[in-house]
Amino acid sequence: MGKLDFERFRHYEIDVQASDEGGNSDVCKVIIEVLDTNDNPPAINIMSTSSSISEDVKPGTVLTMMNIQDPDSNENGKVHCALDKNINFAITSTSNNFFTLVTDSELDRERASEYNITVTCSDEGVPSLSSSVTLTLQISDVNDNAPVFERSSYEAYIVENNTPGLSIFTVKARDADWNQNARVSYILEDSSVNGVPVSSYVSVSADSGVIHAERSFDYEQIKDFHFRVKAQDGGSPPLSSNVTVKILIQDQNDNPPQVLYPVQTGGSLVAEMVPRSADVGYLVTKVVAVDVDSGQNAWLSYKLQKATDRALFEVGLQNGEIRTIRQVTDKDAVKQRLTVIVEDNGKPSRSATVIVNVAVADSFPEVLSEFTDFTHDKEYNGNLTFYLVLALAVVSFLFITCLVVIISVKIYRWRQSRILYHSNLPVIPYYPPRYSDTLGTGTLQHVYNYEVCRTTDSRKSDRKFGRAGSQNVLIMDPSSTGTMQRTKNEKSILDEPDSPLEVRIFSPLVMSESYVNFFSSRRQLNFSTPDRGGQTLL
Repeated sequence: MGKLDFERFRHYEIDVQASDEGGNSDVCKVIIEVLDTNDNPPAINIMSTSSSISEDVKPGTVLTMMNIQDPDSNENGKVHCALDKNINFAITSTSNNFFTLVTDSELDRERASEYNITVTCSDEGVPSLSSSVTLTLQISDVNDNAPVFERSSYEAYIVENNTPGLSIFTVKARDADWNQNARVSYILEDSSVNGVPVSSYVSVSADSGVIHAERSFDYEQIKDFHFRVKAQDGGSPPLSSNVTVKILIQDQNDNPPQVLYPVQTGGSLVAEMVPRSADVGYLVTKVVAVDVDSGQNAWLSYKLQKATDRALFEVGLQNGEIRTIRQVTDKDAVKQRLTVIVEDNGKPSRSATVIVNVAVADSFPEVLSEFTDFTHDKEYNGNLTFYLVLALAVVSFLFITCLVVIISVKIYRWRQSRILYHSNLPVIPYYPPRYSDTLGTGTLQHVYNYEVCRTTDSRKSDRKFGRAGSQNVLIMDPSSTGTMQRTKNEKSILDEPDSPLEVRIFSPLVMSESYVNFFSSRRQLNFSTPDRGGQTLL
């Protein structure tokens, strides 16, 4: 006899025949009802399901539909389904034996990119039987997260006098999204530093976030500056965030100390007076210096490098005060010259020197008599030198010009004399202080009275012809080209030195332009004069 199965046959009908030995028999029908026992668990049938779903789906989205079958009857066939520890999903019954798996809340791929959902279905039998199924669900990414920097702000240090292009430091941002949505690019936001675009100071690598210096920084010009860097992902639309970066310039000992007092010019004009009655510790002056560097690079110390009398003065190491270290005596020189060196505390250290002139005297005239090497202000000396050079140049130019003019005049006169004088005998003209008008024609109608001087080989060195009414007259025709001819008693005039001679000239001449040449060897008088029109009349 086999095993009964309610799910196969719920009752049986059996015909039973009874017979005795006498041969009598009877037949009856026996109906057997099979009672159900809870021997079948629920059967889960997946009708439809999704293996992947976007993280931005709304709650209540159907993911899976299932049909649950339990062949048992009554209570043994009633089934309930539940999810195992999953708060993001829910299972609901839509109709008899049909169930759906739906989203119960918003999904976040960044918290869970995959879900293994276990659905358990149980009947109400005693003991209860159940069955389960596990569903795997992938959550696909959407660009719902902006890049996030590792720090809320950054500070970086760089030493001044750096090499342009030097890597300063790296900013880093992460994006919780996936794939292209998580690919971060770095962008330097536009801004300005002291009116200059920040891009001329730094740059940022788009892929790595490395910040580079675009120039060599100078601590004395700029000590720090800040800018913003934006991190942007590759999603569509892209999401971004930014961060503030502050760059601090670190100082180098690249500047020597600067002496503010005493002021140093072309010549040291500052002299400190020290009376001869000064006692030990007398404050002469104070060297004041600054260093534009910072920190220990700006710590200054003062030392006396040279001095006319090192036993008379000392310099304070920290404050630069110059004081006497002994009593001033009458034997001390009036003029004292101190050389003070100022050093900073950098590595390597830098220094500057200053010359301090000290006058050991009780009166100002005594100082002036000793300090003879004090020079004027450099700018004044420069101006004075300029004016002296300019004056010398002007005088030289005038001198050369005058010299050229004089030489030109001399040459001109010499050439004129060569044209006017054709004789080898020198003649010295005499210009009488008087003349009288007479008849004539032309612009200047004059009769000239001359005193004629003979040459050195004449019988007499001086001849005078003074009487204007003489009968001995020489007439020169303006059209003539030769020697003036004697008109009357030529022989007697030349032979008698005291005889009067009257020369009448009809020509527009002035007296200063007339010349008389007397040639005694030929017994003939030549007269030549230059005309104002450039012609020569003989």
